Amino acid sequence: MKSAIAIRHVGFEDLGAFAPGLRAAGYQVHYWDIGEQELWTLEPVKTDLLIVLGGPIGAYEDEAYPFIAEEITILEQRLAVNRPTLGICLGAQLIARAAGARVFPSGAKEIGFAPIALTESGRSSCLAPFAEAPITLHWHGDTFDLPAGAERLASTDLCENQAFAMGPNIIGFQFHPEASAKGFEKWLVGHAAERAAARIDVPRLRSEAQTYGPELERKAQAVLSAWLGGLEV
Repeated sequence: MKSAIAIRHVGFEDLGAFAPGLRAAGYQVHYWDIGEQELWTLEPVKTDLLIVLGGPIGAYEDEAYPFIAEEITILEQRLAVNRPTLGICLGAQLIARAAGARVFPSGAKEIGFAPIALTESGRSSCLAPFAEAPITLHWHGDTFDLPAGAERLASTDLCENQAFAMGPNIIGFQFHPEASAKGFEKWLVGHAAERAAARIDVPRLRSEAQTYGPELERKAQAVLSAWLGGLEV
């Protein structure tokens, strides 16, 4: 059985709607929880698939969170040998940084359900399901420069680099394609301070999660299936 390790920074930002698709594709999924498992014990190259999940910290906060430097080292090693790697939100920022790009505060919070706009490359990528149904979940305040050699796949007005690919094996999503209505209440509680500071309305977010939930799950399964099917291993 193939191995998929997900580095998880906070418990509620998990694989979400991606988890069933990974198992259906024959991956044995294991979480590497920051603060519980030591990153030095993670084999950086032999793991068939590495997924780096989101979290409410900056990819540039090495001094406050020394494990970030360890994650960067792991990602650098995987990028060097083109091993399948996927990043979501903070994970995408860490991949970008490992590829030599700058990560920095965007100056605005992008929180809530809103559309993404696919580039020409994005429309022919695993993100094709978003062409006709562009709504997804956004929850971030940082952004990054496009890594050298990467293709931009999606944008929003507030964030030019919403998704990028470095060949078929490396992909990063600034938005949250894995999110759905299931478990969303944990997001509302876990991000309560950030949400309150941004004056985001909880009942509206909860209602939108229920409205878009089934569509988001279908897109998550389609996106993951397409990406896994295109891997070069």
